[in-house]
Amino acid sequence: MFVQTQTTPNPNSLKFLPGKTVSNSGSYEIKKKNSVKNDLVRNILSINGVTSVFLGSDFISVNKQKDISWEDIKHIVVSLINEYYESGNKFVIDKSLLENKKKENLIDIEKQIIQILDTKIRPAVARDGGDIKFEEYKEGIVKVRLQGSCSGCPSSTMTLKQGVQNLLCHYVKDVKEVIAI
Repeated sequence: MFVQTQTTPNPNSLKFLPGKTVSNSGSYEIKKKNSVKNDLVRNILSINGVTSVFLGSDFISVNKQKDISWEDIKHIVVSLINEYYESGNKFVIDKSLLENKKKENLIDIEKQIIQILDTKIRPAVARDGGDIKFEEYKEGIVKVRLQGSCSGCPSSTMTLKQGVQNLLCHYVKDVKEVIAI
């Protein structure tokens, strides 16, 4: 198996592509190794300097402290991913790792915002190794959570204002501003 790596706009995040399914149950960001039972995620989070792991459908993004070099981490992560899949595992997660808060009783504008995030914004953000999750809409302000490579990325503010905010304001006239929480 050959795990490819891909740089992201965030210099402290690297995207690992195992060529296999990573998550068939949505995307997840894990920051504490004790919050998950998966050996691969726990082992990656145990590497000195690793701050979080983000699992997408077919990739793993790893975030590190800025004073740690990728040369000190990259080969260890690739080795752990190879071991994990070579031991017969088909995917990293098959069901919710964390308690998934359900968004029930959404109003129409929230459903519209989520649909735009899912169809027009999330695919682009995923290409960069991250994700964007709808959190709240109130009085024209949309709150979103940036995850994976997008979390802490130097260009995330520009992406949020020039990309996400412009798109949402265009498609949903009541949206005035988008902020990351």
